[in-house]
Amino acid sequence: MDRDFLIDLFADFGPVTIRKMFSGFGISADGTNFALALRAGLYFRADDQTIPQFEAEGSQPFQYQTRTKTVTVNSYWQLPARLFDESEELADWARAALAAAQRAALRKRPKVRKAAKPKISSKAASKPAVGRKPAAKRRAAKARKAPRR
Repeated sequence: MDRDFLIDLFADFGPVTIRKMFSGFGISADGTNFALALRAGLYFRADDQTIPQFEAEGSQPFQYQTRTKTVTVNSYWQLPARLFDESEELADWARAALAAAQRAALRKRPKVRKAAKPKISSKAASKPAVGRKPAAKRRAAKARKAPRR
């Protein structure tokens, strides 16, 4: 699958962003990735609400092989082949996949950043800050004192 084919495929769905990813493309809308177009096929994001629909069509979850095992990714399921010819129904499946991806994003906890501790060098810690010029003024004063060439 190439980029132009994917743009045409999602024409009834609406505008999508297609980016190179792994051995194919990641497909997103509104900043949310909801599909993968790989050599093995087109995979849509799925969750507990949409997996039964994929199972009813006989689809399988995305799988890949490592040196030691087969890894199954249950969050992406292969799009039924019949939908490549049914653009309106494909758009409905794409909307459901986007909704599943958005639900998954809501379930993720935001990363909590720890407050950074201020770093104090031993030289600065030994001298009082009172009466010192700000760093920018010190640099400017040094530049004025430097001999010109």
